[in-house]
Amino acid sequence: MASCGKKLINDPNDVVTEFIEGLVESYPGMQYLDGFPEVKVVLRADVAGAKNDKVAIISGGGSGHEPAHAGFVGEGMLTAAVCGDVFASPQVDSILAGIRAVTGPMGCLLIVKNYTGDRLNFGLAAEQAKSEGYKVESVIVGDDCALPPPRGIAGRRGLAGTILVHKVAGAAAAAGLPLEDVAEEARHASELVGTMGVALSVCTLPGQVTPDRLGLGKMELGLGIHGEPGAAVADIQPVAVVVSHVLKQILSPCSRKLITFQLPGAVEWCSWSMGRLLYS
Repeated sequence: MASCGKKLINDPNDVVTEFIEGLVESYPGMQYLDGFPEVKVVLRADVAGAKNDKVAIISGGGSGHEPAHAGFVGEGMLTAAVCGDVFASPQVDSILAGIRAVTGPMGCLLIVKNYTGDRLNFGLAAEQAKSEGYKVESVIVGDDCALPPPRGIAGRRGLAGTILVHKVAGAAAAAGLPLEDVAEEARHASELVGTMGVALSVCTLPGQVTPDRLGLGKMELGLGIHGEPGAAVADIQPVAVVVSHVLKQILSPCSRKLITFQLPGAVEWCSWSMGRLLYS
């Protein structure tokens, strides 16, 4: 029998607002944009748009994956993060407000996970910003290797590999590279990342009933970050077996058509927990 998911929260309608408030109170280097909480944009406190002499790096998406994306705002990473409601893409007006707030003469790069709502809303905001005279480039990240190609029009989903693209782009911007070079570095990084999720349970929205499609002793391979069905449900296996399967899938011929890195070579490993980064 399904039951309501357990969450240490106050009002489910306030979880995103309270997360942002707590984040900004905890880290003096961050601030939220005027218009909060209707406009949920977290930005570096030391960056002012017109005076920003480096490329601004902006990302965002639906909340519920904390610390992504607001938790990655800082020097050498994101200049600003635009937060949507839980599992909902940010509004176009909020994204545009973020662009205006942190973008100087060097322009800005939008890093967007490959989901329809994110691509649509960030794309519309980018076009509006360009019409206002801002220099804007976009990079779409689709690093999910769980489901074999072809993935239709939508393509691969954006997952935790996006964080590594944030870091590469942030470092390039901090080094003073022009927008075109920062965008190229980010695109190249996006082509080198592959991710596969493994879930022991399905996600539960605040205040909602916990789905019961995964029984006791079962795990789901390739579950999406919003609870989208994965590639297969299987019996829980020892972690060595699970990791071996995940790596084989990421390095399989189907995935390697989409991931261009060469082995042997240096590889960055990142372990995450669907909603939060554990270590890297």
